[in-house]
Amino acid sequence: MLRATFLGTASARPTVRRNVSAIAVQREGDLFLFDCGEGTQRQMMRFGVGFGLRAIFVTHLHADHYLGITGLLRTMTLQDRAEPIHIWGPPSSSETLGRVASLGGERIGFPVTIGELGPGEGVTLDGYAVRAFATRHTSTSIGLAVREEPRLGRFDVERARQLGVPEGPLFGALHRGEPVELPDGAVVRPGDVVGPPRPGRTLIYTGDTSPSASVVQAASGADLLIHESTFGRDERERARRTGHCTAEDAARTAREAGVRELVLTHLSARYSEQPERLAEEARAVFRPSRVAHDGLVIQVALRQDDSDPMAMGPG
Repeated sequence: MLRATFLGTASARPTVRRNVSAIAVQREGDLFLFDCGEGTQRQMMRFGVGFGLRAIFVTHLHADHYLGITGLLRTMTLQDRAEPIHIWGPPSSSETLGRVASLGGERIGFPVTIGELGPGEGVTLDGYAVRAFATRHTSTSIGLAVREEPRLGRFDVERARQLGVPEGPLFGALHRGEPVELPDGAVVRPGDVVGPPRPGRTLIYTGDTSPSASVVQAASGADLLIHESTFGRDERERARRTGHCTAEDAARTAREAGVRELVLTHLSARYSEQPERLAEEARAVFRPSRVAHDGLVIQVALRQDDSDPMAMGPG
């Protein structure tokens, strides 16, 4: 399972319908936060996201992306959490994130460690990794990529039977890449019955950024691109001045990167009541685009073939 739950989709300040930036990403049993704006803990309760976080990743040190850490850690303490949590930020962020984590003076009842990730650096986990990539904003910033390792190739059961391989442990050995010897002495090799490795899933989150070739490169072939879209085309110049993107900018990145789907987030309050305007501008450039809303859940499906659509969650 690879799933994204949008906890906050507004930029800079919350609106009645949108909280500031936070996305819960779950990969099998591991749960992470990508950014943690003020009020994120309440959004986690509202949308049924558990508090069993493994780590928090912060893309940059603008307040709407990290001020929620203080309250979240204290809520976890009141819940008697004992498991450690790691907070990752961009280069030169450790001091600020440490102050935010300790703000208020109350003792946190579990270990909190803080580290930094530069472009190309990341955390390797069981079957996948979370890695940072370069973005362009008005402060030091990173984007985040969740990349699964390639999956085993498809096992041809009928071919294995034709070759005389008995069902059971020998099937598993071949699928793991091990040659097997049959009772008559014949050797069946994995290449005889197992297809080429199949790609794992990739989820990309840009954080805040202006258009950048590094984002296109990082998102190449991704299953899901979650891209900031602070402004529409009417505020193109403002987007440039403030280090942000328009919906069209995000769509061009998606098209150049060849992603499966684009989801827009980090909307300026001026579009809160008319998000479809941004969706329409994006779709004119890249058709599989839509605008996120708080509570949207997207389940990223494994690819069976290039024609398979992505499975979507409720919302």
